[in-house]
Amino acid sequence: MQVTETKAEGLKHGFKVVVPAETIAAKVTDKIKSIGENATIPGFRKGKAPESFLRQRYEKAVMGEVLDELIQSEASKTLSERSLRPAMRPKIEITAFDEGKDLEFTLDVEVIPEIVPVDFATISLEKLIADIPEEEIQKALDRLAAARSDSEPVKEDRGAENGDITVIDFVGSIDGVEFAGGKGENYSLELGSGSFIPGFEDQLIGKKAGEKLDVKVPFPADYHAKDLAGKDAVFAVTVKELRTKKPAEINDDFAKFFGKNSLEELRDMIRMELTREYENVSMSNLKRVLLDALAEAHDFPVPESMLDLEFDSIWKQVQAAKEKNQLDEEDAEKTEEELREEYRSIAERRVRLGLLLAEVGMKNKITVTDADLNRAIMMEARQFPGQEKAVFDFYSKHPEMLDRLRAPLFEEKVIDFILKAVKLNEKKVTPEELYKADAEEAKKPAKKAKKTAKAADNAEEKKPAKKTKAKTKEDTAEKTETKKTAKKTAAKKKTDK
Repeated sequence: MQVTETKAEGLKHGFKVVVPAETIAAKVTDKIKSIGENATIPGFRKGKAPESFLRQRYEKAVMGEVLDELIQSEASKTLSERSLRPAMRPKIEITAFDEGKDLEFTLDVEVIPEIVPVDFATISLEKLIADIPEEEIQKALDRLAAARSDSEPVKEDRGAENGDITVIDFVGSIDGVEFAGGKGENYSLELGSGSFIPGFEDQLIGKKAGEKLDVKVPFPADYHAKDLAGKDAVFAVTVKELRTKKPAEINDDFAKFFGKNSLEELRDMIRMELTREYENVSMSNLKRVLLDALAEAHDFPVPESMLDLEFDSIWKQVQAAKEKNQLDEEDAEKTEEELREEYRSIAERRVRLGLLLAEVGMKNKITVTDADLNRAIMMEARQFPGQEKAVFDFYSKHPEMLDRLRAPLFEEKVIDFILKAVKLNEKKVTPEELYKADAEEAKKPAKKAKKTAKAADNAEEKKPAKKTKAKTKEDTAEKTETKKTAKKTAAKKKTDK
């Protein structure tokens, strides 16, 4: 076997591999003999068919199998002997082969870079902790009471106000012709709820029980019923009754509706739920900060093939948002070249962090167990009350879908592992401060990406920088990774995210 390295440019390697004809012939002979020993061939006793007959019948198919096996094994051997880990599937191309001749093929591969994780004990992070104020518990109780509210007739002589419930009959028409679905009787409409098309509820403000009126409103251009979208409609409305909402009384009987014996038990339940909610926000914020710190502390090249794949995935989402006019204001004002550069930086950061987490997981033997997967499926099933069995059946029938659960579970386990090693300082904040900090962390990437890109342009006299510090807008691209980016993430700019 002869292997010649033809390229070594950064993470890209190329090899020319020559497999001697003798090796191929020996492999083919061994396979044909194996067939002859085990196959039942009409006209011959088992194992007694002559080799010439076997070659005539099977050599062509056997040759294909042998070539494929040799190429795969020699390619794998070439990489393992040099401790090269492919980032993507290697590109293999047969350049020369004929019966009785050597096999020659080329092997082009982009490899995983050497990754040396920092000492996590050198990373210091701040975890925001919020206590549960009693007023928050009361607000939650009030919301529950409002959701369980009843209504009672308005006793005073007045017109309808925002928040009132108007009991109405209505008939809708376009150009004097009634349309399907535009009629209702004794319909309870809460003013200000936005449950009817824009402008409808506003015209009922000030109207009294017994009044009749024509409500003139246009259907929105994007209305789901295409035959009505954008058209002007007139609704003949009769206000039959005005009612006002009456919140449920918060007492022990109210608590029993939620399965609690007393109001105090209900308050304890709410306190636990809020504690869990605050902890989730706190951990979400902490993990974003950790990923920022990791991105700042590591600067290794990423395989371009992986970067291209990640960027293509993100860019499809950006394009889809653009087609639906759903880009945020900042993105909508940018050129396509600016957007591509910015989102490519996001893709690069993701790939780098993904490789880092994978390396940490591998070196520390972190794995996703069947128990982990089962817990994840159970958590998902709980989101569909009454359909839990269908969720379990789905994963049972589609085991390949488990990979979609495995990847984020692995990432979570690695992040949890790292968090146990970093220096963690707790900081007491109010719930408002906790949520405000979370929101600000989500906004920072967009602003800093713009600043760092401009700084890089100035430093390089507006030429494409080989290395630039970039901040990302993870929320816009995909909300499953972090929403914030590192302060000093190294990113290779490409002019084609």
